[in-house]
Amino acid sequence: MISRLLIALSLMGICVAIHAAGMSWALRQLRNRRPATLRFWAVTRMFIFVAAWIVLLHLAEIAVWAGFYQWRGAMPDLAAALYFSAVTYTTTGYGDLVLPEGWRLLGGVHALTGILMCGWSTGFFFAVVNRLYESPPEAIRT
Repeated sequence: MISRLLIALSLMGICVAIHAAGMSWALRQLRNRRPATLRFWAVTRMFIFVAAWIVLLHLAEIAVWAGFYQWRGAMPDLAAALYFSAVTYTTTGYGDLVLPEGWRLLGGVHALTGILMCGWSTGFFFAVVNRLYESPPEAIRT
């Protein structure tokens, strides 16, 4: 049981590393490409970029867990592993697929990792919006 918990924490650590690297990269991109004025389409494009990047990071993290489940034979195939990983990571948890008894502890850590990473993404998105609208009122144009 302790070894499986260490595996789960290692997978969580990989997700944190992916997220940290992805958020750092996005932050650098946003600093270099901040719209000069707050025109609707310029800001909308930036929000779409941020949202799409965040979703890609989450999909990469879901794939890490799915790859592990597939590698260890905890899921019948990669499609099932990806599906199970996505519904666990997002805490949807349909329950139509479950981990074998010896691996069930990973499911809880997997879901907690998803909650944590989604919270981090929400905070990042909020910070981007907040920083954008700290501009002086004369910069805002629709």
